[in-house]
Amino acid sequence: MARNQAFYPTPVGAKTSHIPESFLADSKTSAELIPDNLHDAFYFRSLEEQGTFLNEPQIEAVKHVDHSLLILAGAGSGKTRVLVSRTGYLVTVKEVDPKEILLITFTRKAADEMKERIAQLPGLSNRMAKDITAGTFHSIFLRVLRDQGYQQKILSNDKQKEMVIKIILKNMDLQDSYEPETILSLLSSYKNQIIPLEEMVAKTPNEKELKRVFQRFEEWKMQNHYLDFDDILMETYQLFKRNESVLKTIQERFKYIMVDEFQDTNLLQYALIKMVAQPRNNLVVVGDDDQTIYSFNGADQNIILGFQKEFNAKHITLDTNYRSNTSILGLGNEIIKHNQNRYPKKLSATVTGNKVPLYIRPNTTDDEAEYVIRNIVSDVKNGVRNFRDFAILHRTGNSSRSIYDQLVLQDIPFVCFNNGDTFYEQSLVKPLLDHLRFSVNPKDIHALAGILPTLYLNRDQTLDYIQNQNLINPKDHLVLHLLNMPGIKPYQRQQMVERIRFILNMNKMSPEEAIQKMRIDFYDKYLQMDNRKNLTLHKEMMAETLDELESSAKRFTTIQNYLSFIEEIIEKNKTMEELRKNPNADAVSLMTIHKSKGLEFEVVYLIGASERILPHAAALEADQLNDMISDKKGTEKVFAAIEEECRLMYVAVTRAKEELYISSPSIYRNKTVEVSRFLMDVFNSPFS
Repeated sequence: MARNQAFYPTPVGAKTSHIPESFLADSKTSAELIPDNLHDAFYFRSLEEQGTFLNEPQIEAVKHVDHSLLILAGAGSGKTRVLVSRTGYLVTVKEVDPKEILLITFTRKAADEMKERIAQLPGLSNRMAKDITAGTFHSIFLRVLRDQGYQQKILSNDKQKEMVIKIILKNMDLQDSYEPETILSLLSSYKNQIIPLEEMVAKTPNEKELKRVFQRFEEWKMQNHYLDFDDILMETYQLFKRNESVLKTIQERFKYIMVDEFQDTNLLQYALIKMVAQPRNNLVVVGDDDQTIYSFNGADQNIILGFQKEFNAKHITLDTNYRSNTSILGLGNEIIKHNQNRYPKKLSATVTGNKVPLYIRPNTTDDEAEYVIRNIVSDVKNGVRNFRDFAILHRTGNSSRSIYDQLVLQDIPFVCFNNGDTFYEQSLVKPLLDHLRFSVNPKDIHALAGILPTLYLNRDQTLDYIQNQNLINPKDHLVLHLLNMPGIKPYQRQQMVERIRFILNMNKMSPEEAIQKMRIDFYDKYLQMDNRKNLTLHKEMMAETLDELESSAKRFTTIQNYLSFIEEIIEKNKTMEELRKNPNADAVSLMTIHKSKGLEFEVVYLIGASERILPHAAALEADQLNDMISDKKGTEKVFAAIEEECRLMYVAVTRAKEELYISSPSIYRNKTVEVSRFLMDVFNSPFS
């Protein structure tokens, strides 16, 4: 394929060939906008000497001093520059005591960057910079708890928390029923919505069971003197509620409060902010409602949408984008304007360029991966780009499976910003792969352990029996010991006979045939009957994962070759740990759109821009999700979910600085899918 041969300037099926473009922003800066005779001109001249030139709305935000303010900061509009410059303005021009300033960020990295930039501001000594309190919600409110005598250790390691949950599940004989990450995520959701455990509604047997797991985890933390991150905020909230003098001390200290990434705020964080800001309400919040994409972590878009009215706040929009060229930004503007629940705004660009977004309509996700990698390799070989210039963005971990496989097959250096495990190590996938492994090596006790739950057998008890029996009467096929296991009912014995026969005959099948037969014969039914998994996982996500597994197996004729490839993938993932540690590594970045927020790249490939991928099927069918926490119902739930998917598309597009490629596969999970509505809405309706 020739370079870009498969890429077009509009999506396939577009009714117009016109390419959206954003306006160019007014180029005036503080150098022209702030005359020397103003009392605060000295401060802006000092910023300019350091290379910081502010535009008109940025200046207005920096000069705002008293009462509340909502700064709507569009993508790439320089919000950090504004927050830092405003901090300096308060101290240098308004002579505010640095100790009275509180700056809240959402990540430690952002807090460190703020502190570093504040320390370099004109007119601020190192001492002044250190006196300003800048940090995350958790670091700031942990300091409050420590001052009040809270001495608990902080349980911050996710793996440690998961290990505690695993022990609890094992003690409750539920080790094969729930994923620890899911348990922790659900518990976090309750706390972030200020729902104490005792107030958690548990109607069904499974909900009551989950509540008991939560209670045991809370008891374990109490007995071992631990708090986790959610506990820090909940404990502070409860402390403020019951001890007015503590709250008043904090209110007296922090007279000027700024909150970054406000669109990501959850109910608990917002409640704490409101408490601390009273009664002055000198509260400045910075965020973009169009980038609210973390509802699964408790972020509530209604908080930023309702802030102006609740606080009678002034409102400033930072609408100049310093990142993307006019055609990339124009596409972003046209995508997001179709959302209804948002502040109306349109960003202007400062960068022109002759590279318009390009679109591809490959047949399958595997074809998509080949096109994308071929394009990237072509640019690198021709000296046009380095690998580090590229980011490949995808909606879910499942939708990256093809591209991940292709990167490994072609030995392309890349860093995958996932949560550690590969697609092939997911809990839904492992039992099927363990059947394949066991068919190749019938003495693989680890593979057998993964099979047992699908036979409705207790893993630990059954393994003990098999291992003891094999010492007395060794067998080439460990699974044969199951037939003599005491207490087995006739129907279970029949199931075992069928499963053993299947495993013994599996070596005659291709890996795809074997996976398909397992799903049809028993595995899909096993998942459907598991009420616990239906409570904590969306059925569509489960089906998507297993369909992807089938697709991945298509390229292989033997089970052994397929398993060898999977081991190579898992090993490759481990070696990427070293690349992750090196921020300057010459490697392609592969990440979900969620992970990409706040980042920017020279070239972005957005894959999977098709219906049921983006927007995701889970959003289209959100009304069918058995959500234990959300109070949204029916069409309201679907509407909110689809609007968030649109925001995801907007975030992905606005990560690109110079080049943007968007791929919309036409076949997904063996079904024809249309180009994403978020693109077709742009090219099938008038531009404004």
